[in-house]
Amino acid sequence: MWGWRSVSVATLCIALNGAWPALAAEPVGQAVVVKTQVTGQSGPIEVDTRVHRNERIKTSQSGLGQFVFRDGTKLAVGWGSSVVIDKYVFDDSQSVKKLTIRAAKGTFRWVSGNSNSSAYQILTPAGTIGVRGTAFDFYVGPDGTTAIVLLNGAARFCGPGGCRQLQQRCDCVVAKPNGDMSAARRVDPSILATLGNQRALPFLSGNQRLAGGIGMLGGCNMASVAPERKDRTRPPPAVAPAPQRQDPPQRQAEPQKERPNKPDKPHHDKPHHDRPHHDRPHHDKPHHDKPDRPDKHDGHGRHDDDGKPGNHGLDHRGHERHHDRDRDHDNDRNHDRGHNFNRGR
Repeated sequence: MWGWRSVSVATLCIALNGAWPALAAEPVGQAVVVKTQVTGQSGPIEVDTRVHRNERIKTSQSGLGQFVFRDGTKLAVGWGSSVVIDKYVFDDSQSVKKLTIRAAKGTFRWVSGNSNSSAYQILTPAGTIGVRGTAFDFYVGPDGTTAIVLLNGAARFCGPGGCRQLQQRCDCVVAKPNGDMSAARRVDPSILATLGNQRALPFLSGNQRLAGGIGMLGGCNMASVAPERKDRTRPPPAVAPAPQRQDPPQRQAEPQKERPNKPDKPHHDKPHHDRPHHDRPHHDKPHHDKPDRPDKHDGHGRHDDDGKPGNHGLDHRGHERHHDRDRDHDNDRNHDRGHNFNRGR
């Protein structure tokens, strides 16, 4: 009994070991850009993490993942998205025989690789996108409404209501799961209202930026759209007023410094008390300043209180009086001599 069980367990282990390498050996691509949060079948996906066939890739409400498949096909997965790598059949010529992805919801950008256009197929709830060697953005809403915007090459969308060809750059088709489908026309910002989501097609509006060549495909004039975020609205450029001509500033005159008052020269028409004592000339000092050495010109330049010449005139009159007295005295002596002479005779 134990021998039979041992054989059975050994056989099962061999079978599992043979199948496990086959499952583990099916990487179909790897992540080249990861922002915020991107998860796969085994947990968080980081840069250089390999992705495998049948693996579901999810992004958070702010997440972004960019992937490159073995044949050079590029797939960008925007915020709030979910996609499954459904089929992947690789051949030895660096191309694929079949590459099918199933987009459940969210926003995506696709750029074809080296394989034949017929090898690519993208499944959405509203229909199938057939690739014709091309690049395009597509969005899948919560109700399955699907929008495709052509960026390069050509594409074809087929659903219950028929097929639409996208042949011109920025051509857009919107389809619903019930078969309603719009005609192909040039995309414009009103498509966001049609889809009922201002966060749809963020790679065109610029709300999510892609790295590398996959992000250099243009925005089809959707770059000015600012969904949800009012702070992204750019105010209109302010028109600067024309500069007014201004006269050169006038040079203000410097205030003149007050010059010290110079002592006035002595004038004969001003009394002494009109001038400070220190401004008076030296010869105006009174006689008691020099009692021992009377000045011969004492009184010269002085004035009486009434403004008339002072001692100078008095001195001259005094000298005249002395001369008169001397003459009278000489006359008296001569008279006396004459009288005595006559009396003697």
